[in-house]
Amino acid sequence: MTIFRGHCGGFVFTFLLCAAPPTLLSQSNLPSTSSFLERSSSDYPAMAPKQNDAVIAEMIERNRLRAEELQGYSASRTYEVRNPAGKISAQAVVKLEYEAPDKKMFSKTSESGSVVVRQLVFDRLIENEQDTVAGPEHSRSAITDENYVFTPDGEGEVGPYHCLIFKATPKRKEKYLFEGRIWVDRQDFAIVRITGQPAKSLSFWIKRADFVRQYEKVGGFWLPSRDETTVEVKVYGTVVFSIDHQNYVIHHSVSSQLRTAASAGRADDQSVDH
Repeated sequence: MTIFRGHCGGFVFTFLLCAAPPTLLSQSNLPSTSSFLERSSSDYPAMAPKQNDAVIAEMIERNRLRAEELQGYSASRTYEVRNPAGKISAQAVVKLEYEAPDKKMFSKTSESGSVVVRQLVFDRLIENEQDTVAGPEHSRSAITDENYVFTPDGEGEVGPYHCLIFKATPKRKEKYLFEGRIWVDRQDFAIVRITGQPAKSLSFWIKRADFVRQYEKVGGFWLPSRDETTVEVKVYGTVVFSIDHQNYVIHHSVSSQLRTAASAGRADDQSVDH
């Protein structure tokens, strides 16, 4: 059991955070493939290589714009470690405050179960997230064409969203990268779902690790809704680690505040003119 606790903590905080950052829906113009992407869901012809490249380029650009737009948010998270049958060995509920560009503040509101798991998994994960939010690992783990090769892999539904699916193959064997798939919403060019495994073996003790990250649209933003990682540990067996993200409150973005101020200014000018 000690083997699992230490190395599972290492797995979680070096890998789960590789997923794309929270993003804002952009109103920027679509690339030349927009007419194709807006076709009826009943007709999906195969995409040409240039169209695939345009989708990925638009996804990356919108992610950049969304990250710049997002000024802050608060949320609650529930961290859990359990066995495949669902028995929970440890749980913690944490409040998160994010301020752009790179400040995250965590405060626990409740915790229960194994103290060792909470310290070696939850606490280390939180500490690492605070340390790496602006470090070199952030750019080295980003879902961009600098870090991955993207290959089209069909289309599929994720809840109400129809998505283009791409295989993501890492360009380097590093612990901050993954090999798997991403689901990109056809309309917003936002990542809706990610599945995969670490690009590099994390430990002699870990036989396999599979993760799923799900996103949801909250007040115009795409934010993580659930992370789940299934880890097969030698000798110990299978363990499931999950994070549920809930109760988002979005802080007003700078551009939204400027637009509001500009609208108010125009209204005042009109009232003066009359």
